[in-house]
Amino acid sequence: MPAVAATSGTTPRRQATAVVEREEVSFDKVRVKLAVLADAAKYDASCSSSGIKRKGRDDGLGSANGTGICHSYTPDGRCVSLLKILLTNYCIYDCQYCVNRVSSDVERQRFSVEEVVQLTLEFYRRNYIEGLFLSSGIIKSVDYTMEQLIEVARRLRVEHKFRGYIHLKAVPKASPELMAKAGLYADRLSANIELPTDGDLKQLAPEKKLVDAEDTMSDIKGGIDEAKADRKAPRFAAAGQSTQMIVGATPTPDREIIKTAGSLYKRHDLRRVYYTAFSPIPYGDARLPLVQPPLVREHRLYQSDWLMRFYGFRAEEITTPEQPTLDLEIDPKLAWALRNRHLFPVDLNRAAKWRLLRVPGLGQRTVQRLLRVRRHHAIRLDDLSRLNIPMRKVRPWVTAVDHNPATRLLDDDALRDRFVPKQKQLSLF
Repeated sequence: MPAVAATSGTTPRRQATAVVEREEVSFDKVRVKLAVLADAAKYDASCSSSGIKRKGRDDGLGSANGTGICHSYTPDGRCVSLLKILLTNYCIYDCQYCVNRVSSDVERQRFSVEEVVQLTLEFYRRNYIEGLFLSSGIIKSVDYTMEQLIEVARRLRVEHKFRGYIHLKAVPKASPELMAKAGLYADRLSANIELPTDGDLKQLAPEKKLVDAEDTMSDIKGGIDEAKADRKAPRFAAAGQSTQMIVGATPTPDREIIKTAGSLYKRHDLRRVYYTAFSPIPYGDARLPLVQPPLVREHRLYQSDWLMRFYGFRAEEITTPEQPTLDLEIDPKLAWALRNRHLFPVDLNRAAKWRLLRVPGLGQRTVQRLLRVRRHHAIRLDDLSRLNIPMRKVRPWVTAVDHNPATRLLDDDALRDRFVPKQKQLSLF
């Protein structure tokens, strides 16, 4: 489509918009692309839409709230929040765990920049979504791919005054200059490390290295820090950054996975690390497992992640060198407590907050309530019931102002069995 000449009566902003060349958008073709590229995007779990607030204005379209969800529901009750798509599933990399690798025989499609822009605007106007999550396979080069992703966000923000949520994939090895631009338009950026160790990447994705992803994370962190230090500076990735790793594609134990996550949190101030259980793909590499790892392992990793982020646990505490894998039958905080019975029972009336947070069955909100209650009167066991605390799980680990005979269970070798559902115990045989 030819460029449109600006007339003498238009403003500079309208002139700039008018001379931009537009791709023709055929919505029949877009439907076909959407079916392929929305399905291809489902493997990327790092699509959080939280942590940003942006008020609507008369000269713009939409707004974003603290949760990043517009609370629009489909007829079957599912909440629709983000338009989650790939710009393209063409890719020059041959990562063996990825269905979109260059050697994979899958249907290929590619959106134009303008198609993604129009899809986002139309879906937003219909209240289907609150924002956009955009990733892509690597086409031509890393920088070219990143430029295309940024251009989508730029057009939405600058030309259409879109004030909804935008999450962009930060392509590892892209130039720092491009990362600086991406952070100006996106609320959140995510550079995926893909696998937990360099050895895993060397085996299954030799074109990638952890250091490349971490360099990109460092660029993003630098931009975030600068924006926080200078109040007059433009907003930069205000919802922070995240990453994703696939678990179960290699024999790497949970201890190494948790160690990698803990290191990333410390060095790059990540908001989230996402864990995705490996899913076997058609015609995959012979080195890959033929069956999916139990999904409960993914769940236990998220629980471990929660302990590091909100409960003061260090990565090396959650597992041991002798037991490097997480117990799939009990949660990691309970497993830690069983290994450290000498630290219990905990006095509910005297213990510091950090110690209360390590009691199995006590969450953050419950601990805050206990701290408020004990300012006014001594806590008794009956108070725990009134606070809807799971007594069966908590009682062996705590003392209150009244007698608690359940603490004797700390010396019972069979204490763990009390917390494993009977059907799981039977299934072992």
